Amino acid sequence: MGRAAAAAILPETSVASWSPACLTSSRWTRISSGDPKVPVLYQVEQTRTGVSFSVRSVKAMQHGKPIFICQASFQQVQPSPMQHQFSMPTVPPPEELLDYEDFIDQCLRNPNLQEKYRVGMNRIAAQEVPIEIKLVNPPTLSQMQRMEPKQMFWVRARGYIGEGDIKMHCCVAAYISDYAFLGTALLPHQWQHKVRFMVSLDHSMWFHAPFRADHWMLYECESPWAGSSRGLVHGRLWRQDGVLAVSCAQEGVIRVKPRVSESKL
Repeated sequence: MGRAAAAAILPETSVASWSPACLTSSRWTRISSGDPKVPVLYQVEQTRTGVSFSVRSVKAMQHGKPIFICQASFQQVQPSPMQHQFSMPTVPPPEELLDYEDFIDQCLRNPNLQEKYRVGMNRIAAQEVPIEIKLVNPPTLSQMQRMEPKQMFWVRARGYIGEGDIKMHCCVAAYISDYAFLGTALLPHQWQHKVRFMVSLDHSMWFHAPFRADHWMLYECESPWAGSSRGLVHGRLWRQDGVLAVSCAQEGVIRVKPRVSESKL
């Protein structure tokens, strides 16, 4: 998603002529599976260029067929007396919380950790991701079997991006927003079912205020519904000063199979 966003945002010359111009929303729709061995061609279409709003559409192509579609909307900054937002949840600051890697390591050192969780955590520990995560209220072993479809964690890009153009931070946020997002719908079911197939169908983002993706932001995620082999999740990215920076929504395919109970004999 980050690359598709970059194709829509970064080369935008007519929109960039606005001073300033802001990305207001983006929507990604998956058409079919991609081939990691084949380069992706991004086709950008200037769908609409208006006085206040502009729209760009991107098709990610492989073998002459679209595998991914993105639509991005831009707006020239316009002050408005009508403003409101939800209140940011009260949570410990990231400086007081464990790194995600340390939390996983702590869990793996616990001799009482069930094998079904150990396998998944070893898989997570082996991954290298370009973002830092700190869980808010990480679950205990007993809580893992009765979790609600909600989670919060602090997140930021690894390394220094700098002030730069807000559009670059939006591209990075698109990548960040997809990480562990759809998995929120699995939380109440992970002790009973094992994921057989999970992929995003539709992912939307709305950008409300400037932010830096290399600064800590609180990612608040919840899944109001799951069924018919699909899951729906909503998310909010909060700046540390309490400003709501980004809202997200995602629907994806989630196919599971029952976990086989371990024999006690």
